[in-house]
Amino acid sequence: MTGGDSAGENGGDDAAVDGRDDADEPPVVLKLGGSLITEKDRPETLDDAALDAACDAVADALATGGIDRLVVVHGGGSFGHHHASERGVSTTDGTRDADAVAAVHGAMKRLNAHVLERLRERGVPAVPVHPLSLAARADGADGGLDLPLGSTATLLGEGFVPVLHGDGVATAGDGVTVVSGDELVVELASGLGARRVGVCSTVPGVLDGDGAVIAEIDAFEAVADALGASDATDVSGGMAAKVRELLALDAPAYVFGADGLAPFLRGEDAGTRID
Repeated sequence: MTGGDSAGENGGDDAAVDGRDDADEPPVVLKLGGSLITEKDRPETLDDAALDAACDAVADALATGGIDRLVVVHGGGSFGHHHASERGVSTTDGTRDADAVAAVHGAMKRLNAHVLERLRERGVPAVPVHPLSLAARADGADGGLDLPLGSTATLLGEGFVPVLHGDGVATAGDGVTVVSGDELVVELASGLGARRVGVCSTVPGVLDGDGAVIAEIDAFEAVADALGASDATDVSGGMAAKVRELLALDAPAYVFGADGLAPFLRGEDAGTRID
């Protein structure tokens, strides 16, 4: 596996260290997939039961001391992905239409507000961090992501749970493209020195050609044939992109379904380990 090259390129490491007490426990980074917390084939529709269960698990882990410091990222689901697909915006195709940017970002802020509300109802000190206001691709759509982490690191140090999300991102030469939650997870985990990374989805792990969970992945080539595209509208690359991005981390990462969330937050293995 590679180290935190992306964080070094974007300068996020220095910002994160400036805002972090090194005596604190390294954070856990958790992604709640958009397909998990929304009805992904119905525009702007929450999966209330799944979102409530996920927020219950997070609240329980924080209350019982299973996790001290946590950063949450959530995907776009039927909110961001719907509007981005409708307007032809993706991780590679940008737009200079301010209305399109506002539609995608506005949808993601609405979903983010739902997630924050459910978490705070359970006593989780969740606060928003909106990538469109922070991040950029200075070298175009094919370039690395510049995501300053000082704000997120400082919020962590002050006892908050920062909640980021897939979003639009300023992109030189392309206007605004999409930054996926999976890419944000990689940047956060690298720049903040995460000890563990979890990606909670609608499947119990990364599946092989027979539909069985692959216990561990240490190279993309070993599972490339088994990985297909998402079965619903997804402008950020599906499971193959998730695996590629998680393989870039030093920290162990796990892909699991809803049933694996509580075990992961307790520090146990869940689903597929990517390391």
